Parts: sequence; C-alpha cells; structure tokens
Amino acid sequence: MRIALLARAHAGTLAVLFALSALACLLVSGLPRATQGAYDRALREALSAAPAVQADLTVAGESRSPREDLRDPAAFAERERRLRPLLPAALRPLVAAGHMSAKTSRTPVTGTGGQTYVNLGWLSDAGRRVEWVAGRAPGAPSTTRFRGQTIPLFEVGVVEEAVRQMDLRVGQTRTLGESDFAAVRVVGVFRAKDPSDRAWGHDQDLLHVTKLQPPGELDFEFHTTTLISDAGLAALSGEARNLTYRWVLPVNARAASAMSVSEVEAGVAELGRLLTLQATSAGPYRLETGLPKLLGDFAAALTTAQTVMYLVLAGLLAVALGVIVLGVRLLTDRLDQALALARARGGSLRQVAGTGAALTAVAVGPAVLAGWALAGLVPGPALPVAHLGPAFVLVAGVGFAAARTALAHRAPLHERRGDGAAARPSARRITVEVLVVVLALAGAYLLRQRGLSAAAGLDPFLLLVPIALTLAAALVTARCYPYPLRLLVRVAARGRAAVPFLGLTRAARARAAGGLPVLILLPALAVSVFAAVIADGIDGTQRLASWQQVGAPIRITSPIEIPAATIDRIRATPGVEQVVTAQTGRVQLGYASESAEALAVDVAQWRRLLDGAPVALPEPPRGGSALVSPELRGRGTLDVGWQSRVKVRVQGVAESVPGFARGGKFLVLPMTVLTRPAVNTLLVKGDVAPEALARLVPSGAVESQERALAAIRDDPLTGAVRTTLAVVTAALAFYALVAVVLSLVVGAADRARTVSFLRTLGLSDRQARRLTMLEVLPMVLVTAAAGLALGLGLPAALGPGIDLSAYAGDLPVGGYDPGLLTPAALAAGLAMVAVLGAYAHTALNRRRGLGDALRAGDLS
Repeated sequence: MRIALLARAHAGTLAVLFALSALACLLVSGLPRATQGAYDRALREALSAAPAVQADLTVAGESRSPREDLRDPAAFAERERRLRPLLPAALRPLVAAGHMSAKTSRTPVTGTGGQTYVNLGWLSDAGRRVEWVAGRAPGAPSTTRFRGQTIPLFEVGVVEEAVRQMDLRVGQTRTLGESDFAAVRVVGVFRAKDPSDRAWGHDQDLLHVTKLQPPGELDFEFHTTTLISDAGLAALSGEARNLTYRWVLPVNARAASAMSVSEVEAGVAELGRLLTLQATSAGPYRLETGLPKLLGDFAAALTTAQTVMYLVLAGLLAVALGVIVLGVRLLTDRLDQALALARARGGSLRQVAGTGAALTAVAVGPAVLAGWALAGLVPGPALPVAHLGPAFVLVAGVGFAAARTALAHRAPLHERRGDGAAARPSARRITVEVLVVVLALAGAYLLRQRGLSAAAGLDPFLLLVPIALTLAAALVTARCYPYPLRLLVRVAARGRAAVPFLGLTRAARARAAGGLPVLILLPALAVSVFAAVIADGIDGTQRLASWQQVGAPIRITSPIEIPAATIDRIRATPGVEQVVTAQTGRVQLGYASESAEALAVDVAQWRRLLDGAPVALPEPPRGGSALVSPELRGRGTLDVGWQSRVKVRVQGVAESVPGFARGGKFLVLPMTVLTRPAVNTLLVKGDVAPEALARLVPSGAVESQERALAAIRDDPLTGAVRTTLAVVTAALAFYALVAVVLSLVVGAADRARTVSFLRTLGLSDRQARRLTMLEVLPMVLVTAAAGLALGLGLPAALGPGIDLSAYAGDLPVGGYDPGLLTPAALAAGLAMVAVLGAYAHTALNRRRGLGDALRAGDLS
C-alpha cells in the first residue's frame, strides 16, 4: 500500500501521535539527565563544603629511628612517586596535586610543666602559602650548648596568633623537651597568604594556637606548631620525639560523579589495605580520611532521591506509553476500512500489519529522534535510560500498531457487531486479576513491616510495590465501575426522560477496550497526586526544620554578654516588634564532672513571639522549677553550677527546644533563678533585615528562619527532587487530560452513528450533548476518584520505604496532610475537559449529514 497517500489522508492523527511521542521522549530522556546532573552538583558541593581533612586522602607514616628519617624534600617527593601508583583506578581521576609535611607533636617547652608545647613543622609548599610580616624566613639549623651537651638549634617562624597568646617574639630562643633536648630561635612571624585555601585545613596547627583543658585540670595547655626551612629537615629526627610524615592527596570535587560513589568508596578501602602492606624504612603507612563517611551520607540521601525519582519516572513512562498506545489505536481505527479492503483484495497479513506499523513509524520515528535530540540539550550526563527510554517508546508504538492490525485483520472481511453483548471474562483472567490485587496488598503490608533492604543500592521491592498497587487499583476500577452505573440505569429507567437512561446505559455497556482510558487515567492521577503530596510534605517539613533550627524569626547569639544599651537599640530599631532575652551556657550538675547545656529564658514571652509558627514550646516552668531533657528525667531536684550554685526542681520533660537543643542533656530555666543574668542570646520578631541587627551586635552571629529555609531548599539534591516532582506532576496532569480527549475521539465514530440514529427520532442538539456527557463523565469521575484516593494513600502505604529527611533539614517527613487544591484542580480539569469534549464532539457531529453518518455506520 502507498504509505505516503495514507499519511496525507491521516495527517491530523499522525501529527497528534508525533507530538505525544516527542514529548514522551523528551521527558524520559531529559529528566534523567537533569536529575543526574543535580546529583553530581550535590556531591561536588558536599565535598567542597566538607573540611579538607575529611574530604582529602592523607597518607601518614611515622619515624622512630634515624634510619626511618626523611632528610630532604627530594626524599619526600620520591616517596610520593611510589605512592601514586597504588591509587585504584576509581580514585585516580579525583586526586589532584597535593603537598607534603613533617611535624612533631606534643613537644613541651622545657620548664613549663607540660603547659606549653612548641612543635616543629615543615611544609613542602610553604613559600607559596605564607608571607612573612616580621623578621625573615627560617634558615639552616645549627647547634647550641644546653646543660653541658650540644643540641640542635632550629630557626623557626611563628604565626601572629602565637606571638599574642604565647609570648613568642622574634629573636627569642626556647629549649624544647624534657630529656632529649632541642632549641628553637624565632626568626620571623608569618601569616597565611590565603587563609581560605583548602590546603590549610590540614595545617590548622600552624595557623592557630590550640588551647586544651586536660580532664580534671583547671589550667589550659597551649600548643603551636612553628615553621622550619627545607634545610631544617636534615636535623629533624623521630628518634627522640613524635615525628609524623604526611602526603596529602587532595580530592578534586569538580571531577566527582554521583554514579561512581560506590566505586570510590571501594577504592578508598582498597587504598587503605594496600598502604598497610607497604614495607618501607619509614614504617607502615596509614590512610587518614573522612571520605567514606561523606560518601556514605551522600549515598544514603541519593538512594532515597533515586527511589522517588524512579517511582515517578516509571509512572510517567507508563502513562506516556499508554497515551501513545491510545493514539496508535485511534490511527489503526481510522485505517480499519482501508486495511480491511486491502485484505479482502488478497493482501497478506504481513502486508496489512506492515502497513499499520510503517504508518505509525512515520510519526513515531521522527518524533523519537526529535525528543531525544532536544533532551540532549538538557545539561547532565547521558545515562543508559536516556537512550533506552526513547527506543522503548519507538518499539512499543510500532509494535502495538503491528500487533493490533494483525489481530484485527487476521481473517479477510471480518465483521464486528456493535449490538452484541460483551463477552464474559474467562476464569483464568479473573484469577490473574485477583492474584495481582492480593500480591499488591501483601507487598504493601510486607514493605511496611520490614522496611527497606539493608543492602546497598535501590530496593527493588520498593519499586515493585507501587507499580503493583497502581495496576491492582486500575484493574479493580476497570472491572467494577460499570456495576454502580447499572444501578443508576435502573433508577433512570423509571423516569420519563430518555437521555439519562441512554447515556448511562452506554457508559455501563462500554466494551473491554473502554477500559484502556482507565488504565491510563488512574496511574496518571495516582502518580501526579503522589508527587504533589510528597512535594507538599517536603515543603512543610522544610519550613518546620527551619523553625527548629533557629527557634525564632531572627536569633542573635554572642560569645560575650550583650549590653543592655544594645538591647534597647535593637528594640527601637524600625520593624522590630518583639525581643526576648535569653542566656545560654554549659553548666555543672552537682559537684562531679557531669555537665549539661542550659537555657535561661522567659518561656511565656517566647511562646508569644512564636505565635503562628509551626513549632511548639513546652509549658513554661513555674517558680524556680526547670524543664529537662529525657536523659535528666526523674532527678527530682538539680544542683546547678551557673554563675552561682542554684537548686531547681524538675517540673517537666521537653524532648527538644527549638533553636537550642534537639537531644543530649539540657535544661530550661526561668531568668529569675539567675543572680545577675548575662544576656548572650536575643530572639527577635519583626520585619527587619538581619544585616541591620548584625551591625548593632558586631560580636554576635545573626540567623534568620528565612535564611535557614533558603539554605535547606537551595541544596542541589533537594532542588532536584522538588523540580522533578513538579515537572512530573504537570506532565501527568497533561497526559490525563490528553487521555480524556483521545478517549472521546476514539469512540467518536460509534458515538456519531448512535447520535445520528437518535436524531432521526427527534433528539435535539442539547439532548445530544447531555447524552455524550453522561456516556463519558462516569468513567472520568470514577477513575479520577480512584486515582486521587490511590495517590493520597501511596505515601502511607509505602511507609518506611520513603525517608525524605535528607531533604527536609534532617526531620522525618511524615503525616502527609495535603491540601485539597491539587486534587480538586485535577478532578475539575478532567471533568471540564470531558464536558468541553462532549460539546465539541456534538458540534462537529451536527455538521455532518444524517445520511453520511448512517451510511458510514452501515458499512461497518
């Protein structure tokens, strides 16, 4: 047959099929690219935001004797050249050029009683990273005499902070050690050229003085690491002190990919194993890194994101294929008479089926290429599904056209009666459908009972249960929705009006093919409502998490007391409505070493400040009583050491306090129990910029609920989930509307013949419109109700399988309470399209002559 002639004759239907196929391919190919790109950005931001000591790989070794010492930078470089080949293949693209260091630890200053420690440190790239603000750079070491023996004398540079806090001045000489001595002479003072350089994350001991309070001691220890020259390595030995060599292999976050997280985790474990097997003169190596934990946390959040994405994308693909199948069915119905004539004239079944498949390929083939090409413009890596999805659309569309044409025309001059009763379903079919329903319900129950699989990666059980539930709901709806209509038919039969009886009768006697729109509409509505419910749940929990983090619209915290005059200026700032003062600190419980976090605040005022917020505060403590965390319950009376000794009675238990504590040991006291409150926290309500308050409290840190919410929402992984859910919701709503329109068009010929017959009996145009609506609306409304119910119930049915806390400020997303806007809009949209389609169909049918319609019906 001439494909070009048939294509011109059915250009409108082919255009619709082209648009549906192109959109489907764009979505199933573009959305995975976009989401994977977001996953990659999220991983890169997580690695970039993490401290360098956690994200980077550091190979460490210790020297304990002169034969293990590395005496010059060349020895370090040679050792690094040996280490690089040990990197597994998954790590090599991630590891960039790093630096090396040699440092002593816990090197006491002689005569300080272990209160002052000055360590020696060497950096391979010190010339690039530091600048000298006083004195000069260290030179070669020499010797000096101390207690009758010759000891090495190192020229060192110290950081500016050590000059202020440890009284280390240029020209000063200090002796180190308690038995094996060495001396250092301060010849210069340095600072970091770029303190934000990630490399300093490994060398914070060089930039800052560390203050430590040993257990049971009242005094602090002061530690600093000085900088020696390359020549100083010749005199630096691990024989008499703790000497550690490190080779820092920084991880390039920009080269990270979410697809290779598991391979990188395995590579880190393999590198650690290989390092322990290396036998060198410097002793065994060890790997120091927090990368596995970072990747593990990210992988946990990624698994949930991928699960939700696969759920909604699988539903989108199924619905898109269903709509395409409905479009192909419309095309094959239009070809029915031409193919029947060709079959009657001697055409083979292969030729007839090939014609249907070829004509479908004329529309679907270019559409698949166009959608796939447009998806290539979406930024993100091309996953296999980005190529397999469009190919599956092409095979499904063309294959359905060939199969349906072959089945319809397997015998020449086939005849189908429109007045015959529909065949009863076989026992085998009913058994299969019942089995599907039972398995779906059992799967949902088991998923709630056992939760997710502990194995890494996606849990197939979680992906199969929603599909089974949707299929079961569609089967039940398609099988059962004619029965309540038959009851309505009996009621309508008692009335005098013929239109309700005829319309409901046609709806109740829909053929088995009429169930195809149900199988499309129900998943479309269920998945779109599910996506909307999940998005609403994430949005509400994100807002709750932001209030939990801050505890007020604006919170100001200061390490020192905020003066009363400053508080008065804040109260007088335009836009400020309310200010609640508070004091926080760590207090001693009893007279032992037990301690807890304490908050002194007027809880009643705080509750008024939070009026209308989604967080709730406990009832305020009365008198001198306190609220305590669950770990402190049952204490009766607490002796609290805070400014002075205070005894408070435990009044109640608070699981958490917004903006203050979510766990651990804590207590909430009234401000009146303090002898002289030293306010260091302000809770502010009003329409005022946080920057304006920050200028009034230079020593304070200003946090706002709006900023906390923006930080949660701006996470790339969270943004990917929210964006994909929104796109899928809109796409499925569109497909649901298209399915309604196509279902009207597919049955248009049969409906036109019926209306034409009835018009010869006096049916008016108004009655024809009502008849069409009564025929179509029951299927739409029943399916919409079932789809909405399933979509609202899926989050609860999946239960522990969906843990979205990673996208909601680490708060569990549960108790989904969606608004009625989305379900009402979807149901109203479908009903409106059905009504408009009925009116349009009646209007178009009115233009046709009664003779044309009847002759067309007679030919069939």
